[in-house]
Amino acid sequence: MILPIVQAGDPVLRAPARPLSLDEIQSTAIQQLIADMRETMRAAPGVGLAAPQIGLGLQLAVIEDALEYQANATPDELAEREREVVPFSVIINPVLTLEPGAPVEFFEGCLSVDGWMALVPRAAAVRVEALDENGRDVRLTARGWHARILQHEIDHLHGTLCVDRMDPRTLSSHPNYSKFWRGHTVADVRAALHAPPR
Repeated sequence: MILPIVQAGDPVLRAPARPLSLDEIQSTAIQQLIADMRETMRAAPGVGLAAPQIGLGLQLAVIEDALEYQANATPDELAEREREVVPFSVIINPVLTLEPGAPVEFFEGCLSVDGWMALVPRAAAVRVEALDENGRDVRLTARGWHARILQHEIDHLHGTLCVDRMDPRTLSSHPNYSKFWRGHTVADVRAALHAPPR
């Protein structure tokens, strides 16, 4: 079932989500929720969806960066973003560790801030300890776009939106991003918007 995605302003997006117990994870209700979140994410379409985005304050997110989502990106853009296919995965009760290094900026959007994008700095690499959809321990290491997706979705579980981390001078509607900024470097965007590096 495709679920409605709540938008910025809904208090559920600003409250810390609660962890799930092993019994809850293995319950029919949570297993169905995971299936519904997967369908909802794909229908949007998006590369990640956290439970607060469908109105539930639970530490649960689904992630998938399928090949078809990358079709509009040039090989140079994919390489610059270190973007590769990420198979469907579930993270529950995740703990995020940012790897040392300078943050990397790219335009980022959110299904709960529909229609808008901005430059958002993120760690280039992360480690995540979590439970999967069966309640088994998983340890992930990720770089590039996968790391960005993980940071974005885990932020949702702590009541943080990408607009909290964005450079507000770079806020752009999706049509204007496509018209003015797609294919340009971050330095070009900053120069054109008179937005000094952060």
